[in-house]
Amino acid sequence: MYSKYSNFIKGISVNLTGRVGVVLTTSAFILFLFFEILRMAGVLTNAYVGLITYLLFPLMFVVGLILIPISWMSYKKNRGMTTSELLNERFDADDVKARGQGSKIFLTIIVFTGINIIFMTGASFRTLKFMDESRFCGTACHSVMGPEWATYQVSPHSRVNCVECHVGEGVDALISSKMSGLRQMVKATLNTYERPVPTPVHTLRPSKETCEKCHWPEKFYGSRLKVITRYESDEQTTPKFVTLNMKIDSGKEAGKAGIHWHINSENEVRYASVEDQREDMLWVDVRQEDGTFKRYTNKKFVNRQDKDQWNHARTMDCVDCHNRATHIYEDPKHAIDDRISKGLVDRELPFVKREILAAIKTNYNDKDAALTGIQNHLYGFYRTNYDSMAGSWMEKIDQAVEAAQEIYSRNIHPGMKVEWGTYPNHIGHQRNGGCFRCHNENLVDDQGSAISFDCTLCHSILANGEDEAFKYLEEPSDKDPNFQMHHFLKDEFLKSARK
Repeated sequence: MYSKYSNFIKGISVNLTGRVGVVLTTSAFILFLFFEILRMAGVLTNAYVGLITYLLFPLMFVVGLILIPISWMSYKKNRGMTTSELLNERFDADDVKARGQGSKIFLTIIVFTGINIIFMTGASFRTLKFMDESRFCGTACHSVMGPEWATYQVSPHSRVNCVECHVGEGVDALISSKMSGLRQMVKATLNTYERPVPTPVHTLRPSKETCEKCHWPEKFYGSRLKVITRYESDEQTTPKFVTLNMKIDSGKEAGKAGIHWHINSENEVRYASVEDQREDMLWVDVRQEDGTFKRYTNKKFVNRQDKDQWNHARTMDCVDCHNRATHIYEDPKHAIDDRISKGLVDRELPFVKREILAAIKTNYNDKDAALTGIQNHLYGFYRTNYDSMAGSWMEKIDQAVEAAQEIYSRNIHPGMKVEWGTYPNHIGHQRNGGCFRCHNENLVDDQGSAISFDCTLCHSILANGEDEAFKYLEEPSDKDPNFQMHHFLKDEFLKSARK
């Protein structure tokens, strides 16, 4: 059996081109199987090895298969012989002579063709599966996707594959995504991609096909208590509290419509924005009960000449506010607050928030310089100003350095020109964006009435930068059966917040 197939391979290697084709095809087949076994066993997980396995080896295989018939046709032309004469010359008479169902050569060709089909089908399936893995999306083009990969891994959606949001369903969406990926590979190879990656992603699938597979708008009801701890930049890193009773209703029952009113199926909000960036609104349409739309026009832009932008309408959905649901870039002050609240930074270190903030907001040439600079800044500050205590605080200082370096590494990527504030988050109203993109005094209807921007539309304020988390919460009567539980929960929360 082995002799039959080896003789066949020798017989089709008629010249250098044929021999190269045989070598490429055979080696690609063997190497693919070898690397695939190692990947399935968990020995190889690197995305670059996956690219070699699922892109390079199948390509080698196909090129080899193409070279073999090309070499045969070239050889046939040069020799001036018929196919039958060449077969008789290259193979034994018994192999060429038909017996029963066909000649041995014909049967061998059928066997190899079957192997080729099975191999290419399996390789194609494994290639598509590999390219659907989040690790491939985040690390195959690390220089480009490094920032997105860093934020994805610590996001609320880190267990949701990238393709769930970035690739649609069906063959058309699959082909479109792969063609887009091919263009991106060419840009990465030629180093012509944009830095930073522009947002918003206009080709992102609508939230009804992504977000709402897990989050059910009709089930957004009631209120949610949210306590935000912020820390001062003073010596004690004093905690201050913002406590909000968030109105998350999507409906209008009993006048309780809240934040998710915007995506209620009974409502519809449309808008057009400057250069379709979804930040500076040109106009906003709100559907009325009778099915008509009421328009609010931005007074600042009524005299703009580029009127074509006014016709580029978008229907509001989840990602208009939750634009950073996965790739979340933090505000530097809030990032430090978060690490302090989690116990990753010890508040007993004097001026710890102020000094971490100064260290991470310094401009550095690259990541290595940043990590070294952050370490030198914090060590230098405590050794210079608290020399007698620095030794006993060393473990806490090390912890603060590690937390500061982690904040920087997650949010700042000099190679892609990602800096503080490059990708704003539209949840809430930071940096004069978020809610205030639409809820502001400039967007007015025909009568001059603006879209309401009253804070209580979305939340009740129970504390706003106060020493107590429930500063404005009405105290229950001491005769109230919940009196003791109220104070117990309040005290327990304050204890944890002040650690």
